[in-house]
Amino acid sequence: MASLLGTSSIRASPSLSSSSSSSSSSSTPSISPICFRPGRICGRALNAGIQIRPKKNRSRHHVSVMNVATEINSTEQQVGKFDSKKSARPVYPFAAIVGQDEMKLCLLLNVIDPKIGGVMIMGDRGTGKSTTVRSLVDLLPEITVVAGDPYNSDPLDPEFMGVEVRERVERGEQVPVIATKINMVDLPLGATEDRVCGTIDIEKALTEGVKAFEPGLLAKANRGILYVDEVNLLDDHLVDVLLDSAASGWNTVEREGISISHPARFILIGSGNPEEGELRPQLLDRFGMHAQVGTVRDAELRVKIVEERARFDSDPKEFRDTYKTEQDKLQDQISNARSCLSSVQIDRELKVKISKVCSELNVDGLRGDIVTNRAAKALAALKGKDRVTADDVATVIPNCLRHRLRKDPLESIDSGVLVSEKFAEVFS
Repeated sequence: MASLLGTSSIRASPSLSSSSSSSSSSSTPSISPICFRPGRICGRALNAGIQIRPKKNRSRHHVSVMNVATEINSTEQQVGKFDSKKSARPVYPFAAIVGQDEMKLCLLLNVIDPKIGGVMIMGDRGTGKSTTVRSLVDLLPEITVVAGDPYNSDPLDPEFMGVEVRERVERGEQVPVIATKINMVDLPLGATEDRVCGTIDIEKALTEGVKAFEPGLLAKANRGILYVDEVNLLDDHLVDVLLDSAASGWNTVEREGISISHPARFILIGSGNPEEGELRPQLLDRFGMHAQVGTVRDAELRVKIVEERARFDSDPKEFRDTYKTEQDKLQDQISNARSCLSSVQIDRELKVKISKVCSELNVDGLRGDIVTNRAAKALAALKGKDRVTADDVATVIPNCLRHRLRKDPLESIDSGVLVSEKFAEVFS
């Protein structure tokens, strides 16, 4: 406590300390002496000190407390300044990722067109899956949201509006808007269902006596990215929650007398190691694309990766500065692709051939057809083209279909060879 309070000290006069030395030495261990010295202010003379002055006919012994709160506050301010500087954890630049082109392409296409439906990344341990996904944060573009809304409501699109915002818009109210970056939310494996979906606001229930809803991670991820590392180890009840939200685009919560629904449309990104178990087919089908990541075998590339990582660990800021030009160029390329995506056209002949490939591969449902069309258009927009070609389809169709071929949960996911062979046969 003495060290926490800093310079404030209270010392005892010799007359009092001598009379109480016997009792103090026997009862308590030796600590900083407490002293009452007549007419003297103890401690350093600071401007903000508080002093109790003696009055007539009273003992002149007094205690003065010297600027304890001021010194504690100054310490808190220093800690606050330190935290504000160090709070932003440096992120490895996306442009500095060596290799793994398939994974990077799938991520970029989902940023350009979120309606593709996300990407599932499976691969060996230590291949940079989580690093690549988290490095995507720097490239995410800005979106317009309603200020103060916990669901990141779109002020123009009713599909992405919360109930309260929609009611205000229908009444003709002018809602305040702000521009913010697309949000990336990490879903930890140990998260509870209440934290994911939302629950009763305990603080308001105790202080105000009202039932209020506290939004969860799904609300925060609306119009953003929901990332689940080691998704194949996720508990079944959380998988069910994700399936329900991904299917409807809305999250409905029934808790202790509260019934509320809010939009929950997000890009679902998952990563995992196939050696630790496969995903349920129902959840696997919700991912728009599937990327397989392998260990780099080229010795030169491995050395380059090790050296780049060492540079980043030694000085993250300098390392990020070296890739700033490439990062800015890639961010501009993504922004241009998002803006011209609606003008990209795909010929009906290509659509028919895509559906024929899906049909002959016996792909269940129509999700494969829809995702392939969207991914091909996003790739054309990324290249700066206004029309999809067969080469664009050939690039994306293995990632869109190979995880939909598995009929038996015990089977492994095809590497894309079957899809490529069928594509070559149909498009020949």
